[in-house]
This record gives sequence, C-alpha cells and structure tokens, in this order.
Amino acid sequence: MASGKRENILVSEYSSPCGELLIGSLGDRLCLCDWLAGKHRERVDSRLKRMFRADYEQGMSPVMEKAIRQLDEYFAGRRQRFEVPLLFAGTEFQKAVWKELLGIPFGVTVSYSYITRNIGRPKSVRAVANANGANPLSIFVPCHRVIGRDRTLTGYGGGLSAKEFLLNLERKHTPTQELLLFPD
Repeated sequence: MASGKRENILVSEYSSPCGELLIGSLGDRLCLCDWLAGKHRERVDSRLKRMFRADYEQGMSPVMEKAIRQLDEYFAGRRQRFEVPLLFAGTEFQKAVWKELLGIPFGVTVSYSYITRNIGRPKSVRAVANANGANPLSIFVPCHRVIGRDRTLTGYGGGLSAKEFLLNLERKHTPTQELLLFPD
C-alpha cells in the first residue's frame, strides 16, 4: 500500500443461537468472525486494523453473505465444513496454530498439547492457548474444539457457555456420538 490509503474492512453483526458475532471481510476473504461480548474483542479489532492498515465500515460483501449462509447451515445441523476463503491477521506462530485448528474434524475435540506436537512445538502449551484465544475467526477456525488435557472446557472468547453450545451442537450431528481425540 504505497499510497498510504487505508482499506476498509466491511463488518456486520450476526445473531447466532449462542451469542452475537461481528463478521468482517477485506476484499474477497473473510477476516473476522468474533464474539461481540468476547474478552479479546478490542485486541482483535486493533490487530486487524493495524495489520491490514484498514478501518471498519458497516456493510456487506459477497463473502460475508456466503459466510452467513454457511453459519445458518452449521447452526441448523446441515453443514460440517466451511468453504469460505479466509484471511489471517496474526504472527507466523498464530497462523500455524490456526491452520492446525482447521484440521480438527467436526465433532472432534483435542487437547492443547496435541496441537503443540502437531506444529512441532511440544513445550508451547501456553503459547498455543494464547494463539487459540487470539483467533479472529471463531467457528470458521474451530478453536472451540480445543479443550483441556483433562477433558474440561477451558477459556473461550465467546464464553464457556458458547463453547459448550458449539460442542454439543457438533456432538448432536456427529455419527459417532463421542468422538474424542486425545493421543496424549
């Protein structure tokens, strides 16, 4: 962006059955799906605006319309995989964690240590948990599928009740009811 002109991230609110989300796109890719009441809300906004040299503008784009249709299908139990182009705003480490999260199948939960081993950083549980918490694309990048090693629910940007809702929704629509992946 040599001219110094700022881009616009189009944003719109989405009402899910478990909380209000802010959806956003830059160009033809989704860059934001975050909980309005989330504890990391301001940090996510600040990072996106800084990294993309962009401001928020109320609006709707074709990719946001597609994302909303797919969210509706997900919450209705008719979609298990999202097919929306994503744009990540984060460090290389965060992006590696988020890409690993994309590989967790619908209805499956994993531990933070499972993620650390898969990205080749077995002693980075806390850093993985922080990257998980910094995820600006909730649900599309399924950070809700990561739970404690002792199988307890741990922090979630939308709150533990939203995390529990999402996991129960996926379990309800998973052929094998209790799919857990804990290779620890």
